[in-house]
Amino acid sequence: MKKAFTMLELVMVIVVIGILAAVIIPRTDSNSLREAAIQVISHIRYTQHLAMVDDKFDVNEAGWYNRRWMLRFQENLVYTTLAPNNAYNNEWAYTISSDLPNFTGHHPDLNGMAKNPLNPEQYMSGGYDNVLHVEDPRSMKKLRLGSSYNIKDVTFGGGCRSTTLFIHFDHLGRPMNSFNVSSAYEADPGGFPRLLTQACIITLSDGSDNVQIAIEPETGYAHILP
Repeated sequence: MKKAFTMLELVMVIVVIGILAAVIIPRTDSNSLREAAIQVISHIRYTQHLAMVDDKFDVNEAGWYNRRWMLRFQENLVYTTLAPNNAYNNEWAYTISSDLPNFTGHHPDLNGMAKNPLNPEQYMSGGYDNVLHVEDPRSMKKLRLGSSYNIKDVTFGGGCRSTTLFIHFDHLGRPMNSFNVSSAYEADPGGFPRLLTQACIITLSDGSDNVQIAIEPETGYAHILP
């Protein structure tokens, strides 16, 4: 005659398995750096998607190529009239947008900002210049990397220009450097290529540790480096 487990024994086994799993399986949900990197990667891919479905080519606009969809990191969210004592000074955030018509130096208005696909009332920006205040409910707090993930610094390297914190995509989804040029694929006057020829490395740092995101040339595939 076979002996069956009692309900109490089954419950005890489940409890033990749960405890072991909690101890053995690495906890990633509390790693704010990695959480920030995963979010940024998903939004890089969304920017690439927008570029592919919303080609900015316009035969009537000479500088149409400067309006390609981009993801821009920005520091120093200072609003002297809206935030007394510079409450948001030196906080890192980012915005997904295309530029104003006729190119104004990568400063979009609300019409140029991407909408949150999960909430059309929100823009995909953690706050941008004096266009969208960080306390405006239409901004996305999660895109404020400083307060949401304790990110202290963002740097570009590899195939990206370290002096500009933009990543553009063309209509084929290829990642591009950002600078003011006079044609769609013209290289920087210093010889820096417009289309990436090596992986762009974005480093997010919390002051004691960092995580690196790579955006591969041609495909635009974004991933966390080991």
